Amino acid sequence: MSKAALIINLGSPKTTEIKDVKEYLGEFLMDDHVIDFPKIARWLLVKGIILNVRPKKSAKAYQSIWWEEGSPLMVLSQRLLEKVRHHVEFDTYLAMRYSEPSILNTLRDIHQNQPDLTELYVVPLYPHFAMSSYETVVDRVKELVSQHYPDLSLKFKKPWYDDDAYIEILSRSISESLPENHHLLFSYHGIPVRHLRKSDTTCSHCYKVEDCCSVPSPAHDTCYKHQTSKTTSLIAKKMGLKEGTYSTSYQSRLGRDPWIEPYTAERLVDIPGEGIEKLAIVCPAFVSDCLETLEEINIEGKEDFLSRGGISFVSIPCLNDRDDWVELLSEWITKGVA
Repeated sequence: MSKAALIINLGSPKTTEIKDVKEYLGEFLMDDHVIDFPKIARWLLVKGIILNVRPKKSAKAYQSIWWEEGSPLMVLSQRLLEKVRHHVEFDTYLAMRYSEPSILNTLRDIHQNQPDLTELYVVPLYPHFAMSSYETVVDRVKELVSQHYPDLSLKFKKPWYDDDAYIEILSRSISESLPENHHLLFSYHGIPVRHLRKSDTTCSHCYKVEDCCSVPSPAHDTCYKHQTSKTTSLIAKKMGLKEGTYSTSYQSRLGRDPWIEPYTAERLVDIPGEGIEKLAIVCPAFVSDCLETLEEINIEGKEDFLSRGGISFVSIPCLNDRDDWVELLSEWITKGVA
């Protein structure tokens, strides 16, 4: 029996050229897990409006954080892969949900290298479940395997938002970068409230029960808001954070529909007026630093906070390719493939 592992991250434009950013955004935003409108409405919104306005602005943002080696997310993902390969005995590959290396092309590479492959263990690099992150990776892999390699058996790593070892490593990484007397803001990537309702397997819990994230329910298995709240509370407990010294918000809102609140962009403007002049921010929804952490938070967010009276702003790095994270991921892969 031949086995292999595949880790999958979000993806990035090939370059900072507007045409490449437009191509990337087109693939990303036309995914019905991301903008879950009917196809015609989604096409009109994305092709008719967003892609005529957003690529130029996004290209400028990517230029501000681009590394000499290329996209930070791509470089960091590749570094992670190379380190993991030194810890595991099974062949391990890397793909991106959008852009290259695509899932399909990576599956072709795997088949070429291991034509007798019978089982593939897939790790979507997202700690929390969301339609627009974890679920779209799982569905895309299943779709492509069904079309091209129907005899290949698939196993998926489940979201690990409350895994003890993960919480330990994330808490350690935060502690290493958290200065004294700084308020800690957990900024998670935002999603529309309608996504939470769609993902509610009970159809009767999310935003229908008072304090729904705290009331036990099977809905929590696919509830992004509950899972991010759980990550925050577990880290706060592990680090011994006192009430009032930390808080949670959600970033990257797109469009006018209600998204999970509070919004990070608004909090960064308001926090100095609440007497918090020193702020550290961590983004646990991402395992790799990317546009959302390096530009949206550490450039735009920092500027907003400092311009409103803040005196110290610290952006805490993602786990990236730190050794303890590499060892944990390698352990998951070894157990998952075996």
